[in-house]
Amino acid sequence: MRRGGGGRRGSGNYTNPCLTMHQPWASLLVYGIKRIEGRSWTAPIRGCLWIHAASKVPEEDTIKAMEDFYREIYAVNGITDIKFPEHYPVSRLLGCVDVVGCVRCDELASWEAVPEGVRLEGQTDFCWLCEQPKKLLVPFEMRGYQRVYNLEKKIYEAAVRGLVSVEGPMPVKFPLPDPQDPFSLKPGSISEGFSETEASGVEKSESLSAAIAGARAAATHKSLEEDKMPQSYSCGRSDEESSVPSHTEQHNPFSTTKAVVAVKPVKI
Repeated sequence: MRRGGGGRRGSGNYTNPCLTMHQPWASLLVYGIKRIEGRSWTAPIRGCLWIHAASKVPEEDTIKAMEDFYREIYAVNGITDIKFPEHYPVSRLLGCVDVVGCVRCDELASWEAVPEGVRLEGQTDFCWLCEQPKKLLVPFEMRGYQRVYNLEKKIYEAAVRGLVSVEGPMPVKFPLPDPQDPFSLKPGSISEGFSETEASGVEKSESLSAAIAGARAAATHKSLEEDKMPQSYSCGRSDEESSVPSHTEQHNPFSTTKAVVAVKPVKI
């Protein structure tokens, strides 16, 4: 398993990097349904990224909006049988994904090498490209922090033994421009040859447009809730990441990071 720390330059000082996300986005990523993690900042790591669910219990309307969104974008590629999570647990370490690259939203929308449904997932400034999801058979209760942080060694050692691979509805393999360089898939790396007017090419049906609007509204509502909450202290961040103001995250409508509380493995 690849780790975030000690790799190529730009990976930051990470050992077993972890990202806290709101539900339902966190579980959708670990279940392999969500393949693009949208952020207002570029991915500071490549390789294994642990996913932790924040403490906020998701509203039923939010869950419905996001599930409808994924039903519609998978339907673009003819996928209609999607098994969504039965539960969206909070304050839990859920599993991990492999971050293989990061591109701009406009690049993803024009990238014909990936399925149309994947291109529709890009709704933010930067798109983290995720593969090989794995989930924990027994999610761990633990506290989380803002942005990417280091998972505690004792939690990592306990969690890594409980991982199982997940087969998403339509797994995707993002081609690297340079297979020898894990950081070659970065903003600007695939835009050569794209015309300025080139767009996604996906003709949006009325139901697809409505699902996209609903997903944006759900994420925007979450962002507005976060604006009312105090900033939480975050430790374990790299020097590179500490230089980026964390409040920029709150104004990204598809961003889902927030801090939470507690540390111990529990059965749910």
